[in-house]
Amino acid sequence: MKHHLQRAVILTLLLSLLGGIVLPAVPASAAGISMFTKYAGIAVTPGESINYYVDIINSSNSIQTVSLQVVEQPEDWEVSLTAGGWSISQLSIKPQSEESFTMQIEVPLRVEKGRYTFMLRATDAAGGVSTLPITIEVTEQGTFKTELETEQPSMQGTADSKFEYKVTLRNRTADEQLYALSAAAPRGWSVQFEVSNQKVTSVKVDANATRDISVTIDPPEEIEAGTYTIPVTAQAGSFSAEEKLEVQITGTYKMELTTPTGRLSTDITAGREKMVELQLNNTGSTELIDIKLSQAAPVDWEVRFEPENISSLLPGESATAKAYIKASGKAIAGDYVVNIKAQTPEASDSADFRVTVETSALWGWVGVLIIALVVAGIYYLFRRYGRQ
Repeated sequence: MKHHLQRAVILTLLLSLLGGIVLPAVPASAAGISMFTKYAGIAVTPGESINYYVDIINSSNSIQTVSLQVVEQPEDWEVSLTAGGWSISQLSIKPQSEESFTMQIEVPLRVEKGRYTFMLRATDAAGGVSTLPITIEVTEQGTFKTELETEQPSMQGTADSKFEYKVTLRNRTADEQLYALSAAAPRGWSVQFEVSNQKVTSVKVDANATRDISVTIDPPEEIEAGTYTIPVTAQAGSFSAEEKLEVQITGTYKMELTTPTGRLSTDITAGREKMVELQLNNTGSTELIDIKLSQAAPVDWEVRFEPENISSLLPGESATAKAYIKASGKAIAGDYVVNIKAQTPEASDSADFRVTVETSALWGWVGVLIIALVVAGIYYLFRRYGRQ
């Protein structure tokens, strides 16, 4: 009987010892506190700021005052814990309730591409611990530089257009920078910078911040059609960035209709035809194609052209054509206007020609003859009947 009792005691002690090894005691406070965040693993780029919204849950039946601490974080990363607008290190939670706080992480600008781990620990008054691991993946190699970029680097228009670009200046350094703005434009071009509708030549940008800049490019009026590149630069000390803006000039379509002498008047005899030499000048910067000549003349007048069309006229060049104007045979003496127009789908010009109509010399001689006959008749009557 005594041996059986000893065996039972030894067996009980062994079971107790085995139970203590396999099933260690868990403090009640540790089992009653836990932390939770939705996004425990995210991907970011260098220089970003991340806000984790963390819930700390008290599933016990007593108030828990919890100490919060980041026990693991990469070097040179900044981490802060806030709640209600305050930086915190402890938080009290009611029984069967939860509270929230924010864990803010600043990703450095100089950082290697890869995965980084953080460990947040909550410890209650009884020594119970709850941890929350967080993983951040940096998707690109970090830099310590200035960036200048635009979503629309190329624009198209005529030489009399103004080209407006929106560029973003990003300061990827740890300090505020004052950037000088400049553009390497060809002679005759105008480049202006605006920030908040104010013309500027420099701009301040906070560390790891951006500023939007409006760049207006105005080409010379007589610029030839083509593609032009205007480098725009922002520089602050050893930090600088450049963005190349492209301007595609389609050219201007302009023409002038005149005569070789510049005279826009002539005279003509009623019923007769008169040739007037015309001159067309391409005063634009783009070739003119298929120039058509047309007219508006008085009733019963006729106007024809040789040639009626000019197939092509290069910038700065001239071409001639002949206009044959025939006045109506019934036109009385006086001044008349003949409008001549040259046009393409892109440009046109017109000129009003003053045409002075003179009566035919034959009618002058007929008048002289009639007057002579009248005088002769009067003389005859005077000689025959005057003496009676």
